[in-house]
Amino acid sequence: MAAALAALYPRAARAVLFYGSCLRERQLDGLMLDFYLIVSDYAVAYGKSWMVSANRLIPPNVFPFQHEGLVAKYAVLSEADFHRLNGPETLSVSVWARFAQPSRLVWSADTRASQAAVASVARAAPTLLMAARPLFAGTDPLDLWRLGFQLTYGAELRSERKGRAASVVEADPERYARFSGPALSAAGILLDQEVSAAERGRGLRRWARMRRAGKALTVVRLMKASGTYAGGIDYLAWKINRHAGTEIAIKPWQRRWPLVAALTLLPKLLRRGAIR
Repeated sequence: MAAALAALYPRAARAVLFYGSCLRERQLDGLMLDFYLIVSDYAVAYGKSWMVSANRLIPPNVFPFQHEGLVAKYAVLSEADFHRLNGPETLSVSVWARFAQPSRLVWSADTRASQAAVASVARAAPTLLMAARPLFAGTDPLDLWRLGFQLTYGAELRSERKGRAASVVEADPERYARFSGPALSAAGILLDQEVSAAERGRGLRRWARMRRAGKALTVVRLMKASGTYAGGIDYLAWKINRHAGTEIAIKPWQRRWPLVAALTLLPKLLRRGAIR
């Protein structure tokens, strides 16, 4: 499936990564698979198209994909943006929060592309732990991971139910225990050193900025998806119903005007607590 996805971008595709809850599933029928397609350059991927600017200014672009009976969505990032968005230099948590979790490199164009993807993903876990450290007062690395995911889930508009962030670590605690030493070392973190009041204050202010930026960016991406993602409003409703236990039904007019529909859905979802 990854090779078929890469074949849609024969001149630009560099790597395909598989991530998300489907990694833990063996029966994939009826599920929405999640991929990241890493490309060399947006202009090479899209040619002369408005999507070049859309992907560059508000990354990533997201598209639906089907192959041999399975359905998926995939996000497109350049190698440069994928590297940057996995690191601490961005206020957006969306990429490093996901790639601090398990993922698989399932296709690459060559050894160099594979190495670049691995190097970028390797930035994600230290970035998460570094961001969470100023707000952490314990000594158990697994608790630091838990806090990190709790903070990142709060920094986006998410459709998952409350408690979803904690379940990330519980799904594979041995994995996070194994990664803790190298990730803490890469982040320069010593858990037996006390966090100063000044450091905690800077951390609180940074997370406040990340929450504001993340939730605003979610809305902007949702608006952009109305032009890139066929059936995007149906996917949005499906994801929210699946995770939040709601029964949102999309009306015909909402399919004709997905941007307006998305904007009218947001207040209802916020009131219901379906998006946090």
